[in-house]
Amino acid sequence: MVVAYARLVENHLSPRTAAFFDLDKTVIAKSSTLAFGRSFYQGGLINRRAVLRTAYAQFVYLVGGADHDQMEGMRKYLSELCRGWNVQQVREIVAETLHDLIDPIIYDEAASLIEEHHAAGRDVVIVSASGSEVVEPIGEMLGADHVVATRMVVEDGAYNGEIEHYVYGPAKADAIAELAESEGYDLERSFAYSDSVTDIPMLEAVGHPYAVNPDRALRKEAVSRDWPVLTFSRPVRLNQRIPSLSMPPAPVLAAAAVGAAVATAGLVWLASRRRQPALLS
Repeated sequence: MVVAYARLVENHLSPRTAAFFDLDKTVIAKSSTLAFGRSFYQGGLINRRAVLRTAYAQFVYLVGGADHDQMEGMRKYLSELCRGWNVQQVREIVAETLHDLIDPIIYDEAASLIEEHHAAGRDVVIVSASGSEVVEPIGEMLGADHVVATRMVVEDGAYNGEIEHYVYGPAKADAIAELAESEGYDLERSFAYSDSVTDIPMLEAVGHPYAVNPDRALRKEAVSRDWPVLTFSRPVRLNQRIPSLSMPPAPVLAAAAVGAAVATAGLVWLASRRRQPALLS
């Protein structure tokens, strides 16, 4: 009994650990913010031309991702695109489509990894540049303990075109450090997973970084640093794979507004960036 008590005390006093996951192309097979173009067209928020650009930008993102300059341009563009959108209308549109669009594209390998980290006693944290309104219900669906995501400013029931907190690049590492301080995580014993070279600061913040489906630049960096490289390739419906996990109720799903706004914004901007660079210079 003395030995058992000693182990209990040791486990209680040990620093907590966490596993930090990027979302897009790491946990899910697509961009969470590039999936709602048709839904927004049907809801009257964007026109047919934007829908076509959405399809093109989705392809570009899946093939090569976006570099730092493109992501910064995307951030500015999405701010202007979302300005004036009625939050309730967007929430209703997303509530009707999130289940069909996101549930089938969860990577089976990522879901298994999340289970393993929970079984080992680690918190699971989703860290994403996508809007919190779309990331939070996905995080709940995955059983994440915390979600860190981009937040947009709402005034009088509409987006005012400003971003309160953009969780991208070094800001992800800062957010992880802040959460680690408040939750007591030992980052040296924690894990992080991402597909993008722009998330190197997040990967550097922990003792166990992993590159998942990495873009070309991150793969090169991972090889040079001896970081493990993982390949996730089996999307699966989460509610079929783990029957005990159910989708959040409609009011929670309805909160996916800004993420969807970011979706269309990113697609339209990225498409125009690739096809008409002179207009953006």
